[in-house]
Amino acid sequence: MVTNANGLVQRRLHTQHLASAKLDTPHAVVSHFGAVQAQDYLGALWAVGLRMRNAVEADVERALAERSIVRLWPQRGTLHFVAAEDARWMVDLLAPRVLARNRGRLQREHGLDAAVLRRARSVVERALRDGAQLTRPELYAALEKGRIATGASRGLHILFALAHERLLCFGARRGKQPTFVLFDEWLPSAKPKSREESLAALTIRYFSGHGPATVADFLWWSGLTAREVREGLALTGDALTHEDGLYFSSASRVSRASSSTHLLPPYDEYTVGYKDRSAVLDPAFAKHVNAGGGIIHPIVVVNGRVVGTWKRTLSARSIEIRVSAFRALSARERAGLAKVAARYAGFVDPRALVDVSY
Repeated sequence: MVTNANGLVQRRLHTQHLASAKLDTPHAVVSHFGAVQAQDYLGALWAVGLRMRNAVEADVERALAERSIVRLWPQRGTLHFVAAEDARWMVDLLAPRVLARNRGRLQREHGLDAAVLRRARSVVERALRDGAQLTRPELYAALEKGRIATGASRGLHILFALAHERLLCFGARRGKQPTFVLFDEWLPSAKPKSREESLAALTIRYFSGHGPATVADFLWWSGLTAREVREGLALTGDALTHEDGLYFSSASRVSRASSSTHLLPPYDEYTVGYKDRSAVLDPAFAKHVNAGGGIIHPIVVVNGRVVGTWKRTLSARSIEIRVSAFRALSARERAGLAKVAARYAGFVDPRALVDVSY
């Protein structure tokens, strides 16, 4: 049972595979959560890698290139990694409402009415057919050739709309450039799910990967309506446990307390997976993590609670990690940070040296 804030934090550390045994593959991590926010691409690679027993950046990128996981916009109009076999039903369930909510703005601010988007869809389909993988500038060039203007961020909004229509998703990176591919060519076919099956699957996946969590947390994360969330919970049968009249999780067992230190990337599921983050982040420091404008900084977590932010500086063979702590850190906590910083450096580049400063 969840009896206090510390019990909640400890449970989430284990559920999120930050204190418990790590998973073996990028696919296992992403599937466990249902979706892993991937707005910050390099940070999202680390969000997956830090939950694996042993991983380097190339392992996660290989999973993307080999199509076991995929980067796309399944929910809230925000980029996520999802397991390849989940992509279709998640996009079908969640993306149409995002597009419907944005149609007026797309037309009003960018002149993207239904007719223009149909023309854009035709151009993009031709450009990406037969397995083509094109960068954003290359797709913009194709649209411009088709007499569809892409300037002033119009091209970005075209791709956003077409992704929510399940026409395209991200493919493998070409150098440092992401590429786009046709959704149906890139991903394997899958047996369709009914709306009820999709609601039940999403509900179970969220609370299994994030619990204990509240209905409000799931509403925030999923973008579903309150009625759909209630329906989803009713469809889960006995797969979830309802605790203290507030929290849902996949198990009622109280995990043992653990001492741990983490350098989490921006937009990590440990914080953005919940509407209410006060259990792990003191509201007095919330603006240090989320200053507004959609920017969420990487965080330092000690024993489940956010105690600072960090940033990295890369050079030829070294990584400098600068920690901005909200309070004085003990010698033991600094030693823990040195250890996780070395792990992070090894994830980015096994040859790199790391230096931690405060």
